[in-house]
Amino acid sequence: MALYECVILARQEVSGQQVETIAEEMANVIIQGGGQVTKKEFWGLRNLTYRMKKNRKAHYVLFNVDSPSAPVKEMERQMSLNEDVLRFLTVRVDELEEGPSAMLQAKSGRDEREGREGRGDRGDRMDRPRREFREGGDRPRRAEGGE
Repeated sequence: MALYECVILARQEVSGQQVETIAEEMANVIIQGGGQVTKKEFWGLRNLTYRMKKNRKAHYVLFNVDSPSAPVKEMERQMSLNEDVLRFLTVRVDELEEGPSAMLQAKSGRDEREGREGRGDRGDRMDRPRREFREGGDRPRRAEGGE
């Protein structure tokens, strides 16, 4: 059997529970065809790089699949008929990743960061001198008097 990674983008109007239902339906197609879904990750509602079918956001789902090609083609056919699925991409890979994907690792890394204490209104630019504007001109000059 071949190994595949499949990413599904579902419409933003669809609820999270409906996205899980779509994912379960697609996983059942693979299982009924003699394959198995080794990993299923929900990446959540994310911004799209460009608008797709008048949508600016989409729910992302990742599948790792170990299956013959026929069930994968059937899953892709059913996804193309489902109007809640904006796009999907299935790629054959040599080996499947163990553990969380890079998307979930980045998400958990953001959650674990500490708060940004010690920063003022100007963010991390507190060490830079403030600029002032001259009268009659729009060219800024440094507050220390140097140009």
